[in-house]
Amino acid sequence: MSERLSPLPMTTIVTTDLIGVTRGRSFPTDELDAYQVAGCGWVPANSALTPQDIIASSNPWGAYGDLRLIPDLSSRVTVNNGPDADAPALDFIHGDIRETDGRPWGACPRTLLRNEVERYRDELGLQINAAFEHEFNLDSGAAEHLAFSLEAQRQGAEFGGWLLSALRAGGVEPEMFLPEYGKHQYEITCRPALGVAAADRAVNVREITREIARQMGLSLSFAPKTAEHAVCNGVHLHVSLQDMAGQPMMYDAGTANGLSSLGQHWAAGVLHYLPALCAFTAPTPVSYERLQPHHWSASYACLGQRNREAALRICPTVSLGGKSVAMQYNLEFRAMDATASPHLAMAALLIAGRLGIEQRLALNAITDEIPDSLNEEQRHARGIVALPASLSRALDCLRNSEALIEALPSALLDTYFALKTEELTLTEQLSPADLCEHYARLY
Repeated sequence: MSERLSPLPMTTIVTTDLIGVTRGRSFPTDELDAYQVAGCGWVPANSALTPQDIIASSNPWGAYGDLRLIPDLSSRVTVNNGPDADAPALDFIHGDIRETDGRPWGACPRTLLRNEVERYRDELGLQINAAFEHEFNLDSGAAEHLAFSLEAQRQGAEFGGWLLSALRAGGVEPEMFLPEYGKHQYEITCRPALGVAAADRAVNVREITREIARQMGLSLSFAPKTAEHAVCNGVHLHVSLQDMAGQPMMYDAGTANGLSSLGQHWAAGVLHYLPALCAFTAPTPVSYERLQPHHWSASYACLGQRNREAALRICPTVSLGGKSVAMQYNLEFRAMDATASPHLAMAALLIAGRLGIEQRLALNAITDEIPDSLNEEQRHARGIVALPASLSRALDCLRNSEALIEALPSALLDTYFALKTEELTLTEQLSPADLCEHYARLY
């Protein structure tokens, strides 16, 4: 009698592409040793996929070329169980896309981020400590709850408990699961990580959250806006700069807002290039349904202290318990959502900040007032500019940003412009309501 079969455990090498979708290839886990060095095959045109699952017709690759997806074993995530006892373990490893001879491939967003992190280290003597916060809608079929309420937390308690357990098992170091302002809206936060690991961790949060929802039969979306009149979902990226010994470099107690001269140059770079950065951090047509005044997101390029309408926010610090203010001090980038690639968006942000340091840009665009409450003359006097009102305008800003264009690989840019042009064509006839519904399904 033949032996009864059981499913083989599988491990997946993944890459999170230019549109923030995690893709990969799986193999029997017991054969991991065979994939450590040369990885698995990959196709250049995969990077030209739009969110609508159509390969952009004008992409630079066509049907040609072959690549390898090489696993970074230090990034492995394993979650052995969840609410569905019969579900297979979630086991994946982040990979870097390389040429078949091992050379880095120019359109790999994870490689771009690693290169920028290394440039901070080698040229500036700095390391980046960062964390992504995610908001999402979880539709459990329960009655609509009051914002931030214990009732809302209890409605999502089973999901939240499993999520925190799974995130901890996956090495993500979760901090809080909390109900948010919107209908069935929740937020998950995690502790910061250094360099590339911070963006890997953002992917891990998204994929583990989706896995728990899938096992519980729940509908979930990270889209920036799931309905025309819904409260928006954002992704907030917290960044602090440290020297190579781990000492904070952004804080100076002698300045009005605590921001050191290094931090001021970095922030000035981000704000100066922010209209172009939006092409990467707010990268879909529906993103601009969120980046509007009075949405607690961002509609102007400015820095604010505890101001949730500012694109860049100086976060609050606490002195309770004798905590170090300098170690807590960080800037929160708010003009981002989960349709963005964490690796690409973080890399672009770091490039802009580095250019600000190198060019010694002055920080002028500061306000603790709601930017939209200022008139045009007041905003102009402070150097506060409006963010693009659409993806097409953001792409134009990127095309016209010579310094950013020079800092990014041409292969990545050519692919990105091709797929975003195709995406705009595919969605140009959708109403705002249809646009929200469309992306709610995709993300």
